[in-house]
Amino acid sequence: MTKDCGHHNEERQKLLRRVFAAVLGFIFLILLVIFLIWIILRPTKPRFILQDATVYAFNLSSSGAIPSPTAPTPNTLTLTMQVTLSAFNPNHRIGVYYTKLDAYASYRGQQVSLATALPPTYQGHRDTAVWSPFLYGTAVPVSPFMLQILQQDKTSGGVLVNVKVNGRVKWKVGTWVSGRYHINVNCPAYIRLAGDDDDAIGVAAPAVKFQLFQSCIVDV
Repeated sequence: MTKDCGHHNEERQKLLRRVFAAVLGFIFLILLVIFLIWIILRPTKPRFILQDATVYAFNLSSSGAIPSPTAPTPNTLTLTMQVTLSAFNPNHRIGVYYTKLDAYASYRGQQVSLATALPPTYQGHRDTAVWSPFLYGTAVPVSPFMLQILQQDKTSGGVLVNVKVNGRVKWKVGTWVSGRYHINVNCPAYIRLAGDDDDAIGVAAPAVKFQLFQSCIVDV
């Protein structure tokens, strides 16, 4: 009786080891296939272009007082602009899901508009997607010495505003869809300024459209 029990236990353990080895082998095979597909296809990150920017308001206002470390001058920046962004998928066999994208404007490293959500989009092989979001910032507090910097930019002829996009993307190969990846896009936009008042600087007209066709830096 004891020998039979011991024999059955050995058989059960062998069976469990075989099942465990088969499961591990199956998982390894699946991962190997995914890895080989990834290496063979080699997904290339999308290419973003800032086509144009229509600026309705870009005004920095100050009280006019001389700033000091103990009593900084309150400066506010009001920005309203619409930009046209295009993204091209250069892959021949890989689609791109843009599951979450937010666009905003930045000046001198400081965010000067609220984030605008872009609609989720699927991009097929060698396909192009286009978005035209509005970017708003009303009386956004900026650093106390921003007026002086903006005056320097005005002297040089314009300001460099960065249109940025942050979000998540997924890759699609056949029926397989990858996990989510971070995507960061930085598009420089050079905007001409006007204004003779030291306390208020803005664009030359209520609405000015700049044709840019500026390539963007994309990091995935």
